[in-house]
Amino acid sequence: MTNPSDPPGRLRKAPENFISADGVRQVFSEARAGRRSFIRQAFAAAAATGAVGAAHQAAATPNPVPPEGGDPHILNLPAHTTGLGLPVVTDGYGKPSKYEQNVQRRQSPGLTQTNQASVSFAPLQSLFGIVTPSGLHFERHHQGWWDIDPSQHRLMLNGSDPALMKTPKVFTMDEVMRMPSVSRFHFIECGANTGMEWGNVAVPTVQYSHGMISCSEFTGVPLKLLLDQCGVDYKKARYILAEGADGSSMTRTVPMELVESGEVFVAYGQNGEMLRPENGYPLRLVVPGVQGVSWVKYLRRIEVGDQPYGSKDEAIHYIDLMPNGLHRQYSSIQECKSVVTTPSGGQVLLDKGFYNIGGLAWSGRGKVTKVDVSVDGGRNWRAARLERPVMSKCLTRFNIDWVWDGKPAIVQSRATDETGYVQPTYAQLRAVRGRRSIYHNNAIQSWLVQESGEVKNVQLSA
Repeated sequence: MTNPSDPPGRLRKAPENFISADGVRQVFSEARAGRRSFIRQAFAAAAATGAVGAAHQAAATPNPVPPEGGDPHILNLPAHTTGLGLPVVTDGYGKPSKYEQNVQRRQSPGLTQTNQASVSFAPLQSLFGIVTPSGLHFERHHQGWWDIDPSQHRLMLNGSDPALMKTPKVFTMDEVMRMPSVSRFHFIECGANTGMEWGNVAVPTVQYSHGMISCSEFTGVPLKLLLDQCGVDYKKARYILAEGADGSSMTRTVPMELVESGEVFVAYGQNGEMLRPENGYPLRLVVPGVQGVSWVKYLRRIEVGDQPYGSKDEAIHYIDLMPNGLHRQYSSIQECKSVVTTPSGGQVLLDKGFYNIGGLAWSGRGKVTKVDVSVDGGRNWRAARLERPVMSKCLTRFNIDWVWDGKPAIVQSRATDETGYVQPTYAQLRAVRGRRSIYHNNAIQSWLVQESGEVKNVQLSA
């Protein structure tokens, strides 16, 4: 701690859900009419209502420790200390506490027109460590999710030309799962994460601004091991095409050098159990450091080729609009990025005093080596502590001590990776990429702590 004598401050959590069901329906109605700016207005109004409500609740809640007479929560034994608890295996599959039921992934209203082709956001502000619980893992689907019978699922490997692969093969799930496996921790981030913020502030909390990212321990078989069994000519076959079994027939090109490195694998396990259906059960591709769309879910086919495929999801979608009007294609790597999750938008600091600023950092090019934190909008920076383990292409936790004096503050984080790349400001990013893009927004995030203690999403011009 900066000063052990500083009293610890209290923090009010951000409201978990800003917009009611009626509000969601209104957002969709306005979006269909072409009034996209209404999304930002709806979020802003709901955020203001939520923050005011939280502040009023904080003011009305008495301090549970009275100045005299001791703490009744210690002096009076609760029922769970004097009674018999629930029996073992009440639930065959464990569930979170009922007191944590509001910690959920949530859909952004108005972001997409159909629920099957949509996104859910992980509640970053409520998570600890680097592993995202499977049930809170963010989702991105292009035509809904399926619970596929693994006994019927097949993985086919073939070549676009017979000269590229000697023996095309089809594998059952049993055959895949009997092969030598690897287990590795990696983050997966949608290329559109933070995409709504390209033009200006659009959403109130870190769940909506940065929640299209999660991190898990994935288990599976290196793709090169499967390709070796098929007799691939690696001098000629320099790309693979991964294809999913869902209705959108998601297809993505992956350079062969990523496969040859041994990093790319076909995964059936996640966080110690089988993949969840929403995350690609029974088989998905894992491409560490590359945007999530290339981590093809419900994986059914791998084709090797001698050139990029230019499929619909890389020639029309998932491309970057540059300032000169040209499109940048095959920009798959997720560059170094970080975000402060505490304090962050929607939260309320209830007292002056000591706080632990904490957040997440990651890079698609390797390990995070440094995270700096500023509380004055980037004029001064201090090095934060990196929590171990620090792994390649994996989320890294950071934290730093801070004593809030009750005055306005702008909290930021800036990450650096092992290649020397430093996370840019919005001004630096827009100077190269413009303001009209959707994908690969890795700019420094700013949170304004107001004198009232309320925390809001802001952007700085410099």
